Amino acid sequence: MSRIDVRKTYKLYINGAFPRSESGRSYEVLDAGGRFAANAALASRKDARDAVVAARSAFKGWSHANAYLRGQIVYRIAEVMESRRAQLVADVMACEGLTEARAKRVLDAAIDRVVWYAGWADKLPAVLGNANAVSGPFFNFSVPEPSGVIAIVAPEASSLLALVSVTIPVVVAGNTCVVVTSRTRPLPAITWAECLATSDLPNGVVNLLTGDHAEIAPWLASHKDVDGIDLSGVEDAALARSLEAAAAVNLKRFARHDAEEDWAVRPNLRRLSRFLETKTILQPIGV
Repeated sequence: MSRIDVRKTYKLYINGAFPRSESGRSYEVLDAGGRFAANAALASRKDARDAVVAARSAFKGWSHANAYLRGQIVYRIAEVMESRRAQLVADVMACEGLTEARAKRVLDAAIDRVVWYAGWADKLPAVLGNANAVSGPFFNFSVPEPSGVIAIVAPEASSLLALVSVTIPVVVAGNTCVVVTSRTRPLPAITWAECLATSDLPNGVVNLLTGDHAEIAPWLASHKDVDGIDLSGVEDAALARSLEAAAAVNLKRFARHDAEEDWAVRPNLRRLSRFLETKTILQPIGV
């Protein structure tokens, strides 16, 4: 008797768990050749709300964690990705239509990027902060602090490398996030969620939703418990304008889609500083 394969059920990743969408909806994911690859959960507004609640609950503990510890935890994500190479490479090959050799190079770049950002965790205050020159009997310091809960619309193309590139710097800076993954190429993101779940990352720091950008992003943009939104994956100009207008309701920080951004280019501090606030502190001398 031939054995029946155990097919993987692709779910959302919210608060460290893998629930199905509360709506019960799913959609077909096709590979790069147009063939059926999997059924992915189609996240609803309720799922997005649950993800925001999880991210807010995790923010205090994560943002107040020792920066060196945050760096170690993010580095652990790279370790788990390394151990899941076969599955991640297979997902990238299926979704991006790449050869095995090119898919391995994409994975190598994604892992290296996680390590690169992890190394900055305990260096940001020194590089982005400052001891200001003042005339008076007090010290004046400018200190970077995380903005809070950040909603991210991940790019459709380069589904793993771009996802890592928009998510990890937000987390390293001390924020928590809700990420709407690539709709057409979600499989690498779901496998990456399993890497997050089996690393030391606290529950709720990263939450991944598969589904339709146009359905979920407007609600996240107007949500008053979301402190910033990254529109890197929003290529439609009209949708981007409506999201920016919705984000203005509670003065969210937002980052626009950059059509010329090359995910293969070595990163810089721009994404690390994008969702940081600068707090100025006065400390009397001798007290």
